[in-house]
Amino acid sequence: MLLRKPEQSQQVTFLELFFDLVFIFALTQVSHRLVEDLTTQRHIVLPEAGQTLLLFLALWLVWAVTAGLADVFDPEAPQTQLIVVASMFGSLVMAIMLPEAFGGRGLAFAGAYVAINIGRCVTFLIAERGTEAQRGFVRPLLWYAMSAVAWISGSLFPESVARGVLWTLAVAMDYTGAVLGYPTPGLGRAPVSQIPVAAEHMSERYRQFFIIALGELILTIGVTYSGSSLGAGPTAAFVVSFATTVLLWRIYIYRAGELLSAAIAAARRPARVAGSAAFAHLFMIAGIVAIAVAYELVIEHPFGRTDADWIGVIVGGPALFVAGRAIFEYAVFARVSRSRLVGLLMLAVVSPAMVLVPPLAAAIASALVLAGIAISDAARGKRGPLEPVSPPR
Repeated sequence: MLLRKPEQSQQVTFLELFFDLVFIFALTQVSHRLVEDLTTQRHIVLPEAGQTLLLFLALWLVWAVTAGLADVFDPEAPQTQLIVVASMFGSLVMAIMLPEAFGGRGLAFAGAYVAINIGRCVTFLIAERGTEAQRGFVRPLLWYAMSAVAWISGSLFPESVARGVLWTLAVAMDYTGAVLGYPTPGLGRAPVSQIPVAAEHMSERYRQFFIIALGELILTIGVTYSGSSLGAGPTAAFVVSFATTVLLWRIYIYRAGELLSAAIAAARRPARVAGSAAFAHLFMIAGIVAIAVAYELVIEHPFGRTDADWIGVIVGGPALFVAGRAIFEYAVFARVSRSRLVGLLMLAVVSPAMVLVPPLAAAIASALVLAGIAISDAARGKRGPLEPVSPPR
């Protein structure tokens, strides 16, 4: 009843753009929390950074599933619009509670997340009652109900390892269910590969979220530089950070970013290509958030000592982005450019030595690797005719 009609426009609606605004704030909250993880004096940083990653994964799943539903179902239908608005409010609550999600605000964060997922399923179950599509929402509802037990139970253990364990289990369940098609006794699994995809709409949604992530990066470096001394070190770091932002955009958009809609349309199983693109964007967005954290640290401390933990964002951020971009390229062309693999190898090789140089030098080294990938892309484009899309079979 509510499925998007083939003749409907695939243009992204203003409501979806409105929904995305929350994630500018959400990504900023994630980056600020990660900065605190890296700058607070602790014996072990990894558990705190792991908590931030877990919260980011929950936010990303909310965005990805909401974008997918607006792609499959009529975006003008009142039920779909209700889901988008409710998810927007719930995401805003999650973002507000995120800094203290592992403290006193855990129940509010978990409650908002659970309400979004279960409320979405219940709304469509009611709207699609009496149709075959109704069964399609029973599966995810059961999975989200199971993970809700871990989410809510974990929120009852503030400042405890138990919360991390239970929430990790909950996130793993939610992602596993989405990847496997929510297998359910008596109902089987959802035929994910057969789900219709509005190619132009879905590809545009991914591009828009990528731009939002770059916007969060620009916001971070702008606010950090404006609050600095504006001396030579912060200015140099600011210039490098802006150049890195441009390189991220250039590497993303070249060919694969432009041709995602064509790849989805040409694929035998469009939903599989769209799913691979979602997975790739998860890596790329995480990389950009890490890069934003890196440049906040570098602009504030350009010539100080490079803490070993900082290498995880100064070098690891670009590495995450390049890895995601390689997955993205494979989804569109069924192959990965040599420059992506070489770039990842170079970042891995130089990372141990970066603790011996100032943060600004480490940032410049990472930017040079990205510049090499962008130059390789430009050279490939001039050598011959442009390669057509060829999604995996």
